[in-house]
Amino acid sequence: MFRQVGIVLLLSTASLGASAQVVQNTTAKTAAQAQAPAQAAPARSVDAAQAASNNSTMAELQQLIQNRTLNELRTTYNGNYGASLLFKADDLTYYVAMFQQKNFWRVVKTTSESQAEQTYKAFVEQTVQLADVDIRRIKLDAERAVTEKQISANETRLSALQNDLSMQRQQEQQVAARQEQARQEAAALANERQAAREQLNTLQRQIRMLEEQQTKLDSANSVTSQDGRRGR
Repeated sequence: MFRQVGIVLLLSTASLGASAQVVQNTTAKTAAQAQAPAQAAPARSVDAAQAASNNSTMAELQQLIQNRTLNELRTTYNGNYGASLLFKADDLTYYVAMFQQKNFWRVVKTTSESQAEQTYKAFVEQTVQLADVDIRRIKLDAERAVTEKQISANETRLSALQNDLSMQRQQEQQVAARQEQARQEAAALANERQAAREQLNTLQRQIRMLEEQQTKLDSANSVTSQDGRRGR
């Protein structure tokens, strides 16, 4: 008949678990008390505290949530804090609860709708103030994580640029060495070419000289031959 109380039911689980642990501890202490009468006063103090806890508005709200007899009208979250406005339809009762993480912190019970709304708004404002530190921490942590990623990316970029520059310098050194070697080879080839040309010129001069001598000999032989024919 009633809408299930969603997140508040989940949040109450931790509180109920804590209450069950208190009951278990109290039971164990009571059994121990039966064997140690001298400690009766501390045991009675624990029993009184447990009874007060079971008779609180918070315990009443937890029981109603477990029985699913409440409607969740509003719930607001701010960081680890939250506020809920709950309604018990069979007797027109409102419950306003503030919680931190999974534990109820404050609970107000009223039959006045305006008081419930005002209390809920006040609780919401308190959660805003209480959550400011947590929200700031979350944002700062996110900004730190992003900054660390940017640092890592820039370190990687810087390393790549340093490697590129190192390789560029190596290439420049290799190019300069190749150019120097090429200049030396060109100079050597130029000297060899000059030597070859000089050798060629020398050979050509020698050939011309021999050719001239051969021509002179041929001319002299021709004149001698002609003189011999005339003498006959």
